[in-house]
Amino acid sequence: MNSDRRGQYLAALGLESWTLRRRPAATGLAPRAAEPSALPLEPRAAPLEPSALPLEPSAPPPSGRVADLGWTELRAAVAACTRCPLSATRTQTVFGVGSHEAKWLIVGEAPGAEEDRQGEPFVGPAGQLLNAMLRAIGLEREQVFIANVLKCRPPRNRDPAPLEVEQCLPYLERQVALLQPKIMLAVGRISAQNLLKTDVSLGRLRGRLHHFGASRVPLVVTYHPAYLLREPAEKRKAWEDLKFAREVCSGVQR
Repeated sequence: MNSDRRGQYLAALGLESWTLRRRPAATGLAPRAAEPSALPLEPRAAPLEPSALPLEPSAPPPSGRVADLGWTELRAAVAACTRCPLSATRTQTVFGVGSHEAKWLIVGEAPGAEEDRQGEPFVGPAGQLLNAMLRAIGLEREQVFIANVLKCRPPRNRDPAPLEVEQCLPYLERQVALLQPKIMLAVGRISAQNLLKTDVSLGRLRGRLHHFGASRVPLVVTYHPAYLLREPAEKRKAWEDLKFAREVCSGVQR
């Protein structure tokens, strides 16, 4: 990436220009950027409320095997899905957005209120911060694919229920199979724990290379942009996670 373009990315993110330093030749690692300044601040988000929505499935799965569907058929299956009670409360499903040739797959937990209205993941302030984070490592939103563990919004933005994850995860697994990404970035504790089937804290999952599914797609864990808006001091750690994911994607691992 030339210096002018890199400077534009960092300016959009509110970061200072990078100062590259050399690594010892024996490590085989690409030069690393100097520490950036904090990412842009946003207003503190309101706390989320729980919901007592029932957890029993409201209808059988759609006909046909999800694992056999192409992009068009998969999108249609998600749009018509009634596998869990969230189908009764959603405005629309949120399939995902981005390039079908993407090397990066960004995975959040579930749509929020604005995503439910627009039918697109990561919009609003959290989406703007995610876009800035991606630009800081030389990626545009259109170059990655962005999805969620759940395709429907849980009422009041409560945490996804286990049954909802169980019923919805095959759709994400099929997206992974179609994309064959080089790297998955799990943003947020709930996304990471559901993808990795663990209750280990996000702090302990960060900074390590994980793998997803039978194809063992490399997976890196970081903070959710909405959390970073509430806790801006953690943005420096998120920057380290992004650099780590970039190294993994380029084939250079720590």
